[in-house]
Amino acid sequence: MATKTSPTQFIAQVRAEVAKVVWPTRREVLLTTIMVFIMAALTATFFSLVDMAIRFGLKLIIGGV
Repeated sequence: MATKTSPTQFIAQVRAEVAKVVWPTRREVLLTTIMVFIMAALTATFFSLVDMAIRFGLKLIIGGV
């Protein structure tokens, strides 16, 4: 059976664990954010091109060019 932890002990344990966290630097956050935006733009461009290619192919097949 698990032992109960008092709210005071719980808060002390949480603070101890948070103190162990290695927080990213401002530069790391900025670079990661920029990379996310670049990858989102590349992904959007790729899927737009694929969508246009599929649409063009279907128009050729259906004959509505």
